[in-house]
Amino acid sequence: MSIAGEIVGLHDSGAMWWPDENTLVVADLHFEKGSSFARKGLMLPPYDTAATLEKLAEAIDAFQPTRVIALGDSFHDGEGSDRLPASYRAMLTTLQLGREWIWVTGNHDPIAPVGLCGETVDEVALGGLVFRHEPHEGAVGEIAGHLHPAARIRRYGRSVRRPCFATDGTRLVLPAFGVFTGGLNVLDGAWGPYFPAREFSVFMLGDGRLYPFTATRLVSD
Repeated sequence: MSIAGEIVGLHDSGAMWWPDENTLVVADLHFEKGSSFARKGLMLPPYDTAATLEKLAEAIDAFQPTRVIALGDSFHDGEGSDRLPASYRAMLTTLQLGREWIWVTGNHDPIAPVGLCGETVDEVALGGLVFRHEPHEGAVGEIAGHLHPAARIRRYGRSVRRPCFATDGTRLVLPAFGVFTGGLNVLDGAWGPYFPAREFSVFMLGDGRLYPFTATRLVSD
């Protein structure tokens, strides 16, 4: 599909592929979310980082990018990278070998990750696109995350809700890539500044494929 004149691909993992720049883009990994909750006494299964890393490794293996951009909230809190177990750190370091890696800061991780390779930036512009964590009202050529887009449809008497990509052709908001992340319905009022009047489309994540719908086909939660 075209975003502000740049041709990009959408993958059913939730990643974006930019072939002209050989760049893979993911948003909202939220590594170490389980351990962050555990510190607050809320016990979640401690497997979220491993599962997200495996999912990321599959996407990198599929596309073999020379550059990876992580669009913020890569870690669930500012100390998340410091809590990363040695085995997970080694796996992430292996994924980074031989490629440029850009960590975009997010509201959960506003500082550079501890002890990991890669460049940390608030946002980065490449070609006709700008990559940042939170979308900006009125932006053109923007690739962002933060809002964890999800969509709901009703078909044949049943309701289906899935994470999704959301776009109006001038900007693209990626779904959260992390396995322990929720989603915000794209018809929620929080989306109003970015996609007004249902003049946008979504690509819902499915098993091995994406399902495209215009916003007029969607329903609220």
